[in-house]
Amino acid sequence: MLQNLGKIKKVDLREVWKNEALDFTNWLAREENLSALGDEIGISIKLNQTEAPVGKFSVDILAEDENTGKKIVIENQLEQTDHNHLGKLITYTSGYDAKIAIWIVKDVRDEHRQAIDWLNEHTDDDANFFLIKMELWSIDNSLPAPKFQIISRPNNWTKSVRKGLSQIAMKELDFLSGFVSYCKEKGSTLKLSQPSSSAPAYYQISTGTSKWTIEIKINTQNNTIKEDVSFKDKDLFYKLRDIYKREIEEGLQHKPIWDEMENFKSAQVGVSESFDIDDMDLWSKHYEWLRVNAEQFRKVFGKYIKKALRTSQNAKKEKEDNK
Repeated sequence: MLQNLGKIKKVDLREVWKNEALDFTNWLAREENLSALGDEIGISIKLNQTEAPVGKFSVDILAEDENTGKKIVIENQLEQTDHNHLGKLITYTSGYDAKIAIWIVKDVRDEHRQAIDWLNEHTDDDANFFLIKMELWSIDNSLPAPKFQIISRPNNWTKSVRKGLSQIAMKELDFLSGFVSYCKEKGSTLKLSQPSSSAPAYYQISTGTSKWTIEIKINTQNNTIKEDVSFKDKDLFYKLRDIYKREIEEGLQHKPIWDEMENFKSAQVGVSESFDIDDMDLWSKHYEWLRVNAEQFRKVFGKYIKKALRTSQNAKKEKEDNK
């Protein structure tokens, strides 16, 4: 029996974003939208600044790769590509010594696509240019949904992550890439980016703050995989351990090890299990273990970190009031 189907239609960008700078750039600069762009490209994009100065000019968005710290410039143009914006993109990339340049446009002229292709072919691996067509689509009367369509990308983008990697490192990269895909298939709300080839045995999951992160560490020598909550602020670690340890452990499926890492500035709380990277039949089992732990870490630690920070702020305020 045939079912009724909706009609998909393209929505003009100006219906949603009247002003390129005030509307579109501010929309794109939001964490969730940069994350969607990063997912399409395969990197984790963190905002540094909008309208960042370059001499007398300013780049729409200055950002960085959250995993590598490499600078990213984003030039927006809700019109057809032109020479002016191409020149700006190159100027901003040079001005900030950015390793990734992203040009987001409404429509693409062939000569500008060819120009971006030429740049990718004739610059070294440290310069990567993306030309992306911005689209909005709706089904029947639904709200318009954004879509980033990559028109041009570096020729070696998908291959470069493997350049110079050992067989073990390539397996580690494959495993972590598979974990990202697994979480997306399961509908996980974890903020995930593509793993970095510079550290294929290590993966960081953003928590939205620099105070703490969730980290995955593969150790093929000891045949273990470890998942930690890592604290740059040891005082925060001590507050959680000394005040909320019992409540935190009750909220987790696996009892963690609290490691103050005496000779280091950071501290961590984590769990580990046996892991044979060559046994690919068990990868899905490990993916589920990692996903469950990470989601519980984010929820439980997030709750008590907020409490600990709130307590510290109140104590500081009370001390100032009593002066």
